Amino acid sequence: MPDLTPGPAAPGHRLALALAVTVRHDGHGGVADDLLAPEGLTAWVRAHAGALGADLDTAAFTADPRALETVRGLRAAVRSLFAHAVRPGPPSPADAHRLLPVADAVARLNAAAAQVPVAPALHWPPHAARPASHTVAIGGRDDAERLAAALARDAIAFLAGPERVLLRACQGPRCVRYFVKDHPRQEWCKPSCGNRARVARHHSRRRAAGTP
Repeated sequence: MPDLTPGPAAPGHRLALALAVTVRHDGHGGVADDLLAPEGLTAWVRAHAGALGADLDTAAFTADPRALETVRGLRAAVRSLFAHAVRPGPPSPADAHRLLPVADAVARLNAAAAQVPVAPALHWPPHAARPASHTVAIGGRDDAERLAAALARDAIAFLAGPERVLLRACQGPRCVRYFVKDHPRQEWCKPSCGNRARVARHHSRRRAAGTP
């Protein structure tokens, strides 16, 4: 049975990837979308509270239609730039026919990231040997803008970082996910996609041989 669960909470700059894979296969040849309603966005934000860090009070966050529209627009930009990043490989078939022009997608990310300024902050717990630094959002923007800015900044860091060259569009049957190739031999986003691909190849060989 296909694995239809949404991607896990993403550390570091995998938050952009987690946003992209809220578009996924539904196991029946179609495409499912985890962000069809505000409730879906609320659940997704709370599931990724650790990756969002101090940018948003995720426990108190409740998405409204405006926040949903904002994040879905940002996701369209991220997926368009992911499609550009995996070239000359094929993009995800989920939205290959309606990708934003690269310049428009870049402008959308930059505009979202600039909505909420950030500042460095030092954190040094009493018993820690050394301090740590992180960025915190500042200003009086609302939750939708703070969320969009955090997602945009993560996407910019991902696309400008070393993992971009490891980004792939999964070629498993019916799959529409993007993934980061964490191992040189990795071909699929999930083992279930590899299993479906092997089954599909087996049936193709049997048909070619005329075996019922």
